[in-house]
Amino acid sequence: MLATSVKQNKIIMSETILSLKDLHKSFQSGESTVLNILSGVSLNVEKGQSIAITGPSGCGKSTLLNIIGTLDKADAGSIELSGTSTSSLDDQALAELRLNKIGFVFQKHHLLPQLTALENVLLPTLKSSSGDKLSYAKELLEKVGLQDRMDHRPGQLSGGECQRVALCRSLINKPELLLADEPTGALDAKSSEQLIELLLKLNKEENLTLITVTHSADLKDKMSIHYTLSEGKLEKG
Repeated sequence: MLATSVKQNKIIMSETILSLKDLHKSFQSGESTVLNILSGVSLNVEKGQSIAITGPSGCGKSTLLNIIGTLDKADAGSIELSGTSTSSLDDQALAELRLNKIGFVFQKHHLLPQLTALENVLLPTLKSSSGDKLSYAKELLEKVGLQDRMDHRPGQLSGGECQRVALCRSLINKPELLLADEPTGALDAKSSEQLIELLLKLNKEENLTLITVTHSADLKDKMSIHYTLSEGKLEKG
């Protein structure tokens, strides 16, 4: 979906890359208690935006991110990614969508310990035959300052370096949307700052759409848009 706006006598085109409409999600707690996690969440995200979602622990931020990334399903509502309704896709098509359209970065890097940094970055390309993925993987690792650490295994890298490898892995298939769940939560202050700057650089230079769930005030304040999730509702600001 395209929208137009006028700024300083110039017409600016904006593209809606993600649309959430009236999402609901609940969980059974015990025999008789139902926890309503999402209660009618709607959101439109334009290409190139950077969005932070904050809220109290247990409010459903990670659940919402997993639903956006098709790792979980809502009880009701709809999601469109790049004009495609995810509810119309079978499991194989959803897996292809995740592989090619969505990148994921989590609090824990989930690197395979027996593989080098370069091999971990290349993991999502094992079923792909398009392009020179090896050259691109090396380019990504160079961009995040790991050109001299490509042959090191996770046990030989710092926590911040492992998270940068995980970021490169999430980008290897050139996704349209990057979802980051507490990406700085397990890092020290210096590594957190470095990762935040990398995310912002990719968002700006690659026009990468970024949605991050975070407790970090520093990360939240550097995103272009901030939403709060509370009592199942998503509110701007």
